[in-house]
Amino acid sequence: MKPTKSFIYGIILGLIGIVLFSSKAVMVKMAYQYNIDAVSVLLFRMLFSFPFYVVIAIVYRKKSNEVVIVKNDYLWVAFFGIVGYYLSSYFDFVGLIYIKASLERIILFLYPTIVILFNKLFLKQQISKEQIYAIVLTYVGIIIAFWNEVAISGSDTYLGGFFILLCAITYAAYLSGSGWLIPKFGVMKFTAYVMIVSCICVFIHYGITNKIDLLNYPWQVYFLGFLIAIFATVIPSFLVSTSIKLISSSNFAVIAAVGPISTIILAAIFLNEQLTLLQLLGAFAVIIGISLVSLNKKK
Repeated sequence: MKPTKSFIYGIILGLIGIVLFSSKAVMVKMAYQYNIDAVSVLLFRMLFSFPFYVVIAIVYRKKSNEVVIVKNDYLWVAFFGIVGYYLSSYFDFVGLIYIKASLERIILFLYPTIVILFNKLFLKQQISKEQIYAIVLTYVGIIIAFWNEVAISGSDTYLGGFFILLCAITYAAYLSGSGWLIPKFGVMKFTAYVMIVSCICVFIHYGITNKIDLLNYPWQVYFLGFLIAIFATVIPSFLVSTSIKLISSSNFAVIAAVGPISTIILAAIFLNEQLTLLQLLGAFAVIIGISLVSLNKKK
């Protein structure tokens, strides 16, 4: 069956969104070259993206899906804003202090398997044999890539890997738990609300842990913060949402395998990061495993 124009358009938008999302880790590592801490980089990401999400929230505030929204729904939105985009982003940015951007993306790519495990644990959804084999292959790939990096870079890799794993777990918890809220609010409104909550959390975190002096950084930090906010957060979030709408979440999950590959390429170009042959083998195993999980979910 010949794919429709909208399906092809959805794939193109999805691929662009995935590549832009993948650039985040590379730009964060570039910002760290200017002796800035993780919370400050995260602050600039949220500070520059905050106005966009406020405008979206205002524009879509009166749009209704004819579903009754109760007070508890807003409490859950606040909860998932804290877990899914504040804690997850914070763990990610801290982890990037200690490990390569390419390895970060490989570990983060585990989140679909964690979603499946959460659904099994809390929602009693069955896991097929094919999914079990794919999950095992994925984690074998992670072990190969991770332990080889430990041998090269030392024990700091453990700490970095731990924080990135926390990022994957919190993001998976957000995906598993927030699905029932999205139909109530709509994609645009829900995304804007959770991002506003996460931005406020980051502002509070920065105010508590750092001196509020936003004008004392090199200009490159502000530029990279702006790029992370606009080109690695706001724009891809809309591209991905549109892509999922056009081609379905199952199809999008398959093309998401481009993420680790694009990060490896970008990290090699802009950070001069090189993965060993063994790490590339591990990355390939992770990509194949996640793709098989996604295909099995589609079936």
